[in-house]
Order: sequence, then structure tokens, then C-alpha cells
Amino acid sequence: MSETAAAASEVNELWARYDAGDTSVRDVLIVTYSPLVKFVASRVASGLPQNVEQADLVSYGMFGLIDAIDKFEFGRGFKFETYAMSRIRGAILDELRSIDWVPRSVRAKARSVERAYSKLEARLGRGPSDEELASELHLTEDQFQTTLSQISVVGLAALDEILIVGGERGESLTLGDTIADADHGPMGAFEVSEVRQMLASAINGMPEREKIVLTLYYYENLTLAEIGRVLGVTESRVCQIHTKAVLQLKARLAGLDAEPT
Repeated sequence: MSETAAAASEVNELWARYDAGDTSVRDVLIVTYSPLVKFVASRVASGLPQNVEQADLVSYGMFGLIDAIDKFEFGRGFKFETYAMSRIRGAILDELRSIDWVPRSVRAKARSVERAYSKLEARLGRGPSDEELASELHLTEDQFQTTLSQISVVGLAALDEILIVGGERGESLTLGDTIADADHGPMGAFEVSEVRQMLASAINGMPEREKIVLTLYYYENLTLAEIGRVLGVTESRVCQIHTKAVLQLKARLAGLDAEPT
């Protein structure tokens, strides 16, 4: 048996013991998966102001890891890492929101750009260009790019905000829930499937570069710097593309959700 296979076997044995009620292995599982917290924290930190300490993000993320371990159902055969990363990211963002780390002026700018996307798409029947968005917002193109840089920290959290509120069981869903291998029950599974279809529809209508950035960042877990190397652009440019994609996606989801069924 290879070293990797042996390690996987040991982890599976720990999960089997914990699933059977042996709480003594809980701390071992926390230590085993703690590198996930550092990984997620580093990704979140890459888009935040320098005054936000990565060590604090790791501390916030540990609560998400512990919650994921406590709620994970090993016997269902899902992949824990995917589930945990969503919960870790959610815990970090929840804490950041609680300390109100984004200035109100920046939030207002994000909402303005999002509204501009919705208005122009409805009018043009396609995604607007940067030039068209800048004109709608009464900005020069350089000012528009500066605005995207300013609101990039808002865009980082946007896809983890609630997408569906108050389903039949009074639950909420985030993008993380649509990615995670979690059990939502029959109604929850339907809602997750519905959100995935909405996301696919919204993303497929985006320019190719925005689609690539969203896919590599949220589904392939590449950092902004790594995506920059793939696309042959700077990390700051990737951050701007990511921000545009997130705001456009939110605007499209809001439009799809408002359509009559």
C-alpha cells in the first residue's frame, strides 16, 4: 500500500470511529484538516486590505472547520474537504461582516455597479462593455477600473451571500451550499439543483474571461496570482475581472429570480 493510500485509510478509520460515537478522535480530525483553514484564509486574505491579519482569518476559520467536522455525515460517502472549505470560508466571511470591515461608501459603489449591469443588460440584451458601464455610471474608463479595485473586497464575499431565503423549510442557500457535498434533504436538494441551474445559465452568458476566472477561483481553488499566470495578466487585473464577474453574476441571478415561473 502506498504512503498516500495508507494515510487515506487512517483518516477513514478516524471518521468511522467518530461516526460511531468515539468523540476522542475529534481533536485528531481537527489537527488533520487544519491545513485547509490556512489555505482558505490565504485565499480570502489575498483580496483584503493589509490591516486584516491572516492569523485572525485562520482563527475565524477554525470555528468553521470544527462546525464542519461536527455536522459532517461520513457514512454518506461525500468528500469532506469540499464541504469543509465552504464552511471555513463562510465562518471567515461571517466574522468579517460582523466587524463591518467594508466602508459604507464602498458598499454603495458595489450596489451602483450592480444596478448598472442590470439596467444595461435589460436595455441592450447582452452583457455591457466596460466603456458602456463607465458611461452609465458617469465615470471615465480609468475611474471605472479604480472603482472595481476599491470594491474588490466586497466582490470577494459576494458569492457567499444568501442566494435563496426562506425555502419551504425556512432555510437559506449560499453559493457554497451549491458547491459543497452536503445533504440538504429532498426539498433542499431541489433548491440546490435549482440554484445550480440558475448559476449555469447566468455564467454561460458571461464573457469567456469572466467565466474562466470564476471557474478557476471557486471550483478549481486557484489563487488570484495563479489565475493571472494562466491568463497572462497581473494579479490586480484578475481581481478586477473577478469583481466584475461577481457583480454581473449577482445582477443576473437577481434578474432570473425575479422572472415569473
